[in-house]
Amino acid sequence: MENGIGSIGRGRIALVTGGASGIGEACTQVLAAQGWRVIVADREAAAAEAVAARIGGAALVFDVSSAEATEAAAADCEARFGPVAALVTSAGIIQPPLAPETFSLDDFDRVIAVNLRGTYVSCTAFGTRMARRGAGAIVTIGSITALRAVPLHAYAPSKAAVVHMSECLAAEWGRSGVRVNCVSPGYVATPPLRAAIARGQRDPAALAEAAAQGRMVEPAEIAEAVAFLLSDAASAITGINLPVDAGWLVGSHLGTYGGSGPARAPSA
Repeated sequence: MENGIGSIGRGRIALVTGGASGIGEACTQVLAAQGWRVIVADREAAAAEAVAARIGGAALVFDVSSAEATEAAAADCEARFGPVAALVTSAGIIQPPLAPETFSLDDFDRVIAVNLRGTYVSCTAFGTRMARRGAGAIVTIGSITALRAVPLHAYAPSKAAVVHMSECLAAEWGRSGVRVNCVSPGYVATPPLRAAIARGQRDPAALAEAAAQGRMVEPAEIAEAVAFLLSDAASAITGINLPVDAGWLVGSHLGTYGGSGPARAPSA
């Protein structure tokens, strides 16, 4: 721990899957600013290389839905750059809010393959190496939809499984020096969500109104929580799920009672 905060990477390597966009990109920026050597992992080579160039990191191209490609990438990464001390599993895909009878099984399988299987494959490829070395930290990316009923019949269950899987891995690797935690974002103003808003699939006013803070979350706010859980300041924290949602979980049901409380007038 340094200066009581333990948030400095001190040149250790952090790898972020899905690091070329959205929450993953925000994580690469925050971690790089905190002194981590960041590997931007993504299946989009040009985007990964562009982000890596901006943050002074390196790019690694692979698809997390392929166990073979992910294992090969883990071996290649450690041979080229050194041991990975921190992993963020941000690679994932979303789905439109569709009724089960109109949501194809092919689309269901793709969401599960990337969000759940891809997270597990990434954790095992890099986490197994951490456990053998006796040190490491992993943060998976869940979702508040893992905790509520929503019309996302593949995405929400995939994220619920990620939350529980993170607990299982934390228990499995705890005595091997590897911490595993999950961050569950609320509605984050990422490019995919903004695109859904533009298509009329999401109402930004409704998303903001449902949150206790009356707003959506910014990607950097998720990244700061991730960075904390990877840091030495969180050395005794493992197996948790941390919602970062501007109070959506506590505020979303309050419509029954007229909505969240209004802002109080400043004192004179």
